Amino acid sequence: MSFKASSLLSGDVDNLRKRSVAESTENCCDPEHHQRFTRLQTQPERLCIGPHHPDVGALATPSPDASAHHFCHFTPKCLLAVSRGTHGNSPPRQGEEGWHDGTSRTTIRVDNEVEAHREANNYKFGFRKWKGNVTEKPIEDRSDIDKELHTDLSIVKHVEAPVVTVGNIIYVFLFGWWISLIYLLICPVMCLTIFGVPYGKVCLKLAWYVIWPFGKSVQRACHLVNISAVKPTNCEIIPQEHDDKDAGRDKDCAPLLVSSPLPIEIPVPPLPPRKTSKHWCRVSTFLWLLLGYPVLAVVHSLACVLSWLPVFSIPIAKMNSRILTTVLLMAPEDIEIHALDKADVCETRVVLYCYQAFNVYYYKYTVLGINIFALNLLPLVFISLIAGYTDREHKYFSAETMFTIAITSIIPLSYYIGMGIASISAQSNFAVGAVVNATFGSITEMTFYITALIRGHHAGTKCYEEIVKSALAGTLIGCILFIPGICMTIGGIKHSEQRFNSRSAGVGSALLFISIGGVFAPTLFSKTFGNLVCESCSNVPGNATVPFICKDCHYDTSTADSHLVLSHIEPLVYTVSVLLPASYLIGLIFTLKTHAHIYDIQVSDGHGGQTYGHHVVHWSRWRALTVLIVATVLMASCADLCTVNIEPILSHSSVSQYFIGVTVLAMVPELPEIVNGIQFALQNNISLSLEVGSCIAVQVCMIQMPLLVLFNAFYDVGFVLVFSDIHLWASIFSVILVNYIFMDGKCDYFQGTALVVVYFILLAVYFFAPSPHSC
Repeated sequence: MSFKASSLLSGDVDNLRKRSVAESTENCCDPEHHQRFTRLQTQPERLCIGPHHPDVGALATPSPDASAHHFCHFTPKCLLAVSRGTHGNSPPRQGEEGWHDGTSRTTIRVDNEVEAHREANNYKFGFRKWKGNVTEKPIEDRSDIDKELHTDLSIVKHVEAPVVTVGNIIYVFLFGWWISLIYLLICPVMCLTIFGVPYGKVCLKLAWYVIWPFGKSVQRACHLVNISAVKPTNCEIIPQEHDDKDAGRDKDCAPLLVSSPLPIEIPVPPLPPRKTSKHWCRVSTFLWLLLGYPVLAVVHSLACVLSWLPVFSIPIAKMNSRILTTVLLMAPEDIEIHALDKADVCETRVVLYCYQAFNVYYYKYTVLGINIFALNLLPLVFISLIAGYTDREHKYFSAETMFTIAITSIIPLSYYIGMGIASISAQSNFAVGAVVNATFGSITEMTFYITALIRGHHAGTKCYEEIVKSALAGTLIGCILFIPGICMTIGGIKHSEQRFNSRSAGVGSALLFISIGGVFAPTLFSKTFGNLVCESCSNVPGNATVPFICKDCHYDTSTADSHLVLSHIEPLVYTVSVLLPASYLIGLIFTLKTHAHIYDIQVSDGHGGQTYGHHVVHWSRWRALTVLIVATVLMASCADLCTVNIEPILSHSSVSQYFIGVTVLAMVPELPEIVNGIQFALQNNISLSLEVGSCIAVQVCMIQMPLLVLFNAFYDVGFVLVFSDIHLWASIFSVILVNYIFMDGKCDYFQGTALVVVYFILLAVYFFAPSPHSC
């Protein structure tokens, strides 16, 4: 590796900076420039501009050998933006939008064409809103927090924060002391073998290291470099391997790019040639692999699992993994442990360096595009399936425990289904995306509803039907009140006032009114023409002075005239089931074709339709389709376990079955959507947050309920689209209230709190309501 001393005049620096800025703004619109830039990157030397100098930065021309470890990459970011006429020169942040009068447009910043499709789908009516990216962003383009999350703990960075923190002290009590104790126990065992004394010394070193690893680095002794006293700020020193002939030529280092024409040379001593380690052929190594390493492998593996599951302690898991796979397999004489030199501000590559045990930002951590929480909950799916189908007699797990595990397993499966829908839609045209959204968008809820109806039909009870209706009403009320309310509250705390397109919200409110009117039309019909049934009435025949008192009266179509049900209610239900999907289709045409300007969304491909950059799609179309199918099958199995194990809860629970349906069964599958809405609100994108709930509510009324009616037409399970009074009035009141909130096109945390409080008031009504008569 060779570094050439060079210098630039101030005028050349200005020209270079202007040319770089101009090229970086045009590279997304000029396909030829993209090809030129791609060819430029294949040249032996690269131009890297960084923040080392207060004016322009540093210029270095490393050789190709250093490219694998070079941290300063010039990677222009492709922006697929929507032009906003009134914003001038102040583009908003990624995901930020605003709604204004006139002909303004919303700006969307994305990295590539696939992300542009995903963002565009977020604004399309009927599409599930999804927060996560479907492509992997290059590490050099990510934020500092994201880079820190994905580090492999091999870079020493100058951190001004103290190492003595509450999280690090908690590590000592939870992990450090017992891992260190095991090292101290293995140390004499290795020393007693005589040949294993070097590894005994290593165990002693690591015992003191693991009890407090923060601010200490594990380095390879043969690769230590004596850094010169002249160090550029924010530099990075990464030892490289050289051939003997290359070591003689590598004498100079690139200077800092400054306004002075005088070159600045930074001498770096040549690195000694790397010697091939022969410790694998030693007797001590065999003793170590036989006596010491297996025990420590179990210890560190256990520590990895225990620290990985809580998510926020993943740095501990990474540290234990690094020790297990790297440090413990090194030659004992190569392991050196050094304390951090606070005066050293350079970034240096070492074997292991950890300065914190906990990081609250790990909720953003992803593995292959999968959120860490969804990944950690995936084993729970297999545990529920294995335990549920092998322990049908409930010898090891009670029915309540199995129901809790099964209903929790639906959360990660809902995430995978949503991620698969977003991946396929982003990589396909509108027609394919619309079909996938319509097919799989409601698969989570439909699987549970159909399974429960079949279970109730076989058991000969109407209780399961009432639970399904409660879950439908609970989803409707939660998506109308709770999701917008919690998003307004959390977003309003961070942003004083948030604005959204009141006209597009009005379209959604109109669709909600149509949905509520259609869904509850059979219920109102039954209230008008059905039979009033009372549980108990008291009167004295022949004595008119005694009042006639009846208790627990309600309208019941089951005891009504069969001619009324067959000739009037069922045809009305089928008519409504046809009109609601037709209204959904009209809404699609209205918002996407004839009146698309209402949403004022136009995602323009800024680079002429050609994909710029080296983006990597997390899930291909076939992989996403496979995930959708597998997740759907697993969802059906988990839903079956829920319906099997919910029977004891319905029979012996002191809580109203209405409350169980509108809370647990309705809102647990929607948790990923709630998280997405909150993330949109935190990015000041409250419009999408509101559409998350509105989209689900409209799909419940216009797709899910007609599908249940269609399923009942082919497989009669006794499902009739007639709801209880509590569902009727709660849903109507919710739609009226949210329509009033959406009138002015702006919201704050007070309005969000009002929606949340009303939602909890309705939950209290359900909690204290008597159980359904069929239960």
